[in-house]
Amino acid sequence: MASPVPPTTCGRICYKRKKINLSLVFAGRADGIKQLEDHIWLASFMDYDLGYFDDQTCRLESLPNPFSAKVLPMSQE
Repeated sequence: MASPVPPTTCGRICYKRKKINLSLVFAGRADGIKQLEDHIWLASFMDYDLGYFDDQTCRLESLPNPFSAKVLPMSQE
């Protein structure tokens, strides 16, 4: 796995002459974007993985919301 790419102070990463705008929440955080394999990157914030980014298609595939409410099914009793 490659080392993380730190976003700029404006929340952008520059990779192979491409400028990819993320968000100011990623600004300066070295742990925000990590390359997993060729052209596939993992976007994380703090301890939460947010989604995968494909640098060829510039598409983000989001993961399930780690902050959503967890609801348990009702019991049949």
